[in-house]
Amino acid sequence: MKFFSLRKSVLSFAFAIVTTGVLASVACAQGVKQEILDRMDGNYRSLTSLTANVKWDKTNANLGDTDTRTGSVSFLPKSKKHGMYIRLDWDKPQESMVVIDKKYQLYRPALNQVIQGSTDSAASSGKAGNAFAFLSMSRRELIENYDIKYMGQEDIPGGIATWHLFMTPKAKASYKSAELWVDKDGMPRQARINESNNDTSVILLSNIKKNPTIKADIFKLDTKGAKVVEG
Repeated sequence: MKFFSLRKSVLSFAFAIVTTGVLASVACAQGVKQEILDRMDGNYRSLTSLTANVKWDKTNANLGDTDTRTGSVSFLPKSKKHGMYIRLDWDKPQESMVVIDKKYQLYRPALNQVIQGSTDSAASSGKAGNAFAFLSMSRRELIENYDIKYMGQEDIPGGIATWHLFMTPKAKASYKSAELWVDKDGMPRQARINESNNDTSVILLSNIKKNPTIKADIFKLDTKGAKVVEG
């Protein structure tokens, strides 16, 4: 009887240690997540404009093919005066896209064509704007709209140390989940959008310049004479 009692006590003690360790680990992860969100909120509040080089990897889940594009981006976060403004200029093929709030225009000079529509319903290129929307979200908006899980520390291309967050929309969205890689200053450096059909888009920012002067007319595409197609 003493043997079984001792065995039971040892097992109970071991279980208590494991449970305490698990709870401590969860509490630590929650603390890190709050620190990340605090830094993101600080970056959001101090960000008035941004320019950067951008790389976009778009993967078709059915075919397993990845289309990679590079270019540059000019960005104005949403404010009390205006919605979010984005301009993306791609190198090959040469294309320019402007997103204002959730409306986009994609200009293809080689085809003399403009595709326009909503980023929520866009089939491909217009969805790139979704990745940049996170730069225009406060901590309150992130917490209210997403279930957020801290995934750990990771280095992204360029050797940049980041925190990795996995985010699931609480309400119906045009994608099933998103992932962010955030640097020590609270700046999202990489975003991954996981579509409902399992296609993915990964946007990587480099050579970031925070709060440069950006003229408003940069967000007006010169598309005179181009054929307009609704996207």
